[in-house]
Amino acid sequence: MCLTCLETVASTGAVRFCQCGSPQTLAAMARIEADISRRQMIGGMAAVVGMFAGFGLEPRELRAQTPARPLLLTNLRLFDGQTLSLRDGVEILVDSGRIAALPGAGQGPQDAERIDCGGRTVIPGLIDTHWHATLCGISQIAAMTQDIGFVHLIAGQQAGATLMRGFTTVRDVGGPAFGLQAAIDRGVVTGPRIFPSGAILSQTSGHGDFRFSNALPMMPSDPADYATRQGMTALADGVPEVLRRTREQLMKGASQIKISAGGGVASQYDPLESLQFTLDEMRAAVDAAADWGTYVCAHVYTAPGIRRCIEAGVKSIEHGQLADEDTVRMMADRGTWWSIQPFLQDEDANSYTDPKAVAAQKAVAEGTVQAFEWADKHKVNWAFGTDILYGGGESQGRQLAKLARFMSPLAALHRATGAAGALLALSGGRAPYDGRLGVIAEDALADLLVIDGDTEASLDWLADTANLRLIMKNGRLFKNELQGG
Repeated sequence: MCLTCLETVASTGAVRFCQCGSPQTLAAMARIEADISRRQMIGGMAAVVGMFAGFGLEPRELRAQTPARPLLLTNLRLFDGQTLSLRDGVEILVDSGRIAALPGAGQGPQDAERIDCGGRTVIPGLIDTHWHATLCGISQIAAMTQDIGFVHLIAGQQAGATLMRGFTTVRDVGGPAFGLQAAIDRGVVTGPRIFPSGAILSQTSGHGDFRFSNALPMMPSDPADYATRQGMTALADGVPEVLRRTREQLMKGASQIKISAGGGVASQYDPLESLQFTLDEMRAAVDAAADWGTYVCAHVYTAPGIRRCIEAGVKSIEHGQLADEDTVRMMADRGTWWSIQPFLQDEDANSYTDPKAVAAQKAVAEGTVQAFEWADKHKVNWAFGTDILYGGGESQGRQLAKLARFMSPLAALHRATGAAGALLALSGGRAPYDGRLGVIAEDALADLLVIDGDTEASLDWLADTANLRLIMKNGRLFKNELQGG
């Protein structure tokens, strides 16, 4: 009996049967609550969009072909992301966000909306397989001390810049990117497709332990540190904790799991050569991921660390520039993927003053050159990534262009398109997007770039986004400077 009914009985002595819990009343209340929630959501979304607009992040006007009228790209040369040559005499038909067909020149449907590419090359949207969407545009001290709302707003700004550099998909290998992914997929902000890993899994003292030494020892009653609370990292020691933290990231929507299996160049505590996570701990993460149909990728540089990862069932080695040839051969034999970054101790490299970090950076740079050679020699599956952290996102395209120092330009593009798409496919049913990526083929997702530049001669055009004359993601045009668009 509700409060009104009780008051009636008390004041009049009359018995009144309460209808507040009846199906009719509950249904009416549900309708009222739904309407209130809808109004609150609309108001809240308006406030969010307004807030993002203040940072220059308001949703852009997106243009796609009308549902009844497909889009036909004509007068082009095609790099399909797989074959290391260009095709002439072909057109690209886009319908409902996918590549509907690749008709011969002049054979496309007459009623299609047309864009004349002016003889330029069309390539698949680029993929960065080692990206940190929420940490690429902000300093480390800001990431660890500023309000998390500020961190996410900067991430939204950087997402738009990433897309306008031609990277239509990224694999996020550590950081709280789930909200950003949802905002992009819902059109709140613009940005690339994101395959999120969620928090980096790290042992205590590992590469993902961002605490200061004065925070030790951690006691069972201690609250989580800032990086853990915000989803940047998750500390786990022992099989039960690794299982728990892995399952938490899967629950959040991780498409793959990222672990730290060795030290880093700039690590404050853990040496570069250190081994992190025992074999059983690694296997726990691998088993938990496999139960959900996906895989584990691992930050690691050295040969012993890589071999432990392979033995545990890790499917993708991140970095790995200090591998020896036997270990690279092992990767090839086991079908392990290699996500290699062009760490070359050059103008785009991080600057260090600590002699140990400088020496480690030099060793990794030398190993990078060797890695490309051995990967090709032993036919390892490998894909391009950048690992840009704490600023410097504008170098993303230049990083890819560096691969042309070690291979043909089209071979380098393949590592950021078709090969990268194959690596993303390891996520299986946990992949956030249904369709092939990194290729221009029938029924693949329609992520396309039209470029000014000779892709067979060099990748220097990547240094200037003005050379990207058209950017399409999922059949929508985010940039179009061509006739007929």
